[in-house]
Amino acid sequence: MEPRMVGPGPYRATRLWNEIIELFRAGMPVRKHRCRFKSYDRCFKASDAVDILHELLGSNQNFGPEVTRDQTVKLLKKFLKNHVIEDIKGRWGKEDFQDDGHLYRFPPSSPLKSYPKKPSCGKEIIKFPDWNEPKAGTSQEHIPVKSISMNSEMWYKRHSIAIGEVPACKLVFRRELTQTNIEEIWKSMTLAQLQKVLGLDSLDEVLDTKLVTSKHIVQNVYNVNKQGIVTLEDKSKELPHWILSAMKCLANWPSCSDLKQPTYAGFEKDVFKTIIDYFDQMKEPLLTFHFFDVFVSVLGLLQKHSKAVEALQISCLLLPPENRKRLQLLVRMMARISLNKDLPPLSESVRTRTLMVQAFSRCILRSNDEVDLDELLAAKLVSFLMDNYQEILSVPSALKSSIEDHVVHLHRVQIKCARADTDATFPPPSFCHQISTDEFEYQRATGSQEPLAALLEEIVMNKEISGKDKKKKLKQFQKSYPEVYRVRFPTPETEAVLFPEKTKQKPPILMWALKKPFQPFHRTRSFRM
Repeated sequence: MEPRMVGPGPYRATRLWNEIIELFRAGMPVRKHRCRFKSYDRCFKASDAVDILHELLGSNQNFGPEVTRDQTVKLLKKFLKNHVIEDIKGRWGKEDFQDDGHLYRFPPSSPLKSYPKKPSCGKEIIKFPDWNEPKAGTSQEHIPVKSISMNSEMWYKRHSIAIGEVPACKLVFRRELTQTNIEEIWKSMTLAQLQKVLGLDSLDEVLDTKLVTSKHIVQNVYNVNKQGIVTLEDKSKELPHWILSAMKCLANWPSCSDLKQPTYAGFEKDVFKTIIDYFDQMKEPLLTFHFFDVFVSVLGLLQKHSKAVEALQISCLLLPPENRKRLQLLVRMMARISLNKDLPPLSESVRTRTLMVQAFSRCILRSNDEVDLDELLAAKLVSFLMDNYQEILSVPSALKSSIEDHVVHLHRVQIKCARADTDATFPPPSFCHQISTDEFEYQRATGSQEPLAALLEEIVMNKEISGKDKKKKLKQFQKSYPEVYRVRFPTPETEAVLFPEKTKQKPPILMWALKKPFQPFHRTRSFRM
């Protein structure tokens, strides 16, 4: 069985658990072993199981080569507890697995987990602001959209530019958006973009959108300092000064500006342990229990680097501001410590980067239900965070610009024309439904050509305008809508009927025109009689 990438979606942790079990059962060789003068068929040594599973996890793109042997042993302990394996006497249920020569075997029953039936969170449709106050007790489940009756008069006004007329218009200013309106817009568009990046039909199975606080998103975007770190309005939620000083000391080692220089060997290890103890005592991880499934789903995108970064950017905007700030400071410290060659080793047996991941993974991501793959999933996410923390923990500029442009659009004035059926601005966005090709063609024909045909007929039958103006308007209409014009006037003869030629009368021949050209007067001799 070949390993495959488990993509985003609901129950990703359960799907990963089942896949690892199937891969382990298929790849773990079993044979006859002797123990205390007795032979046991189809079993394996504990140390062999660690070797096989460690290699399997390291080569699996869902976990990667950073999985340690110690983490592999912990996973095998969970296998023993959940009856994925049992000892040769059939005992299981305890996490007493050791990396030694004890013998284990696979039970005959299937150890795969069934997918839990999560209660539906219910789809929450985020409203766009309505310019009219909603009546008390009215349902706000759907966005109110003003229906538009497209008659010929409206088409005449809407397309008046094409026929050379612009009716008198006036500006109508919209009501000011409230802060609540803006926050709800941020929440709606942020969740929509997250769903798009994850490639899910709905966020319902990975996130209860009712638990997303719109105010947190806006604060995380705008309340930041020059370094992009969140600034908190409630100063009581800040990290204690002594923890900040300890984190700065290790992050900037050996330049400890807030602490005096160490006076004894091992000082840096004591400072590091102090930081670990503080974050370990937190009751909830920084990414919160509510967003566990979201971040586990994002792990399915790690092979698509840019999408994974964008998904994590958006997901981290949903966090409470105090959690986001602590995450920013902690991950930045971890990354700097891992790259600081001047800092003495903080462990004799583990590399500094691996130590950072092992020490802080649990305080960053874990499930409230203690999912069996918590530690491995958290380690994978934290490793990616450390490598890309500057980009992930910054505000996504494209999303910010998109939402700000939308808010500016909603602030703009409307153009309302005299006797118009509706405002010149477009109606509020509504949810679309897919239709068939035939229905689309029918709507296109009946929804646009019929009103235009009626408008053309109005121009033709209008007796109040002169023939010259009528020709001008018809020519402009033909240029703008040639297909509609061709239906009404298929041949030049049908067009010529509108403008019959008048018989031209020849002007009367004047008598003076027949006379010879003017001759100058010549004096003649007179004869007397």
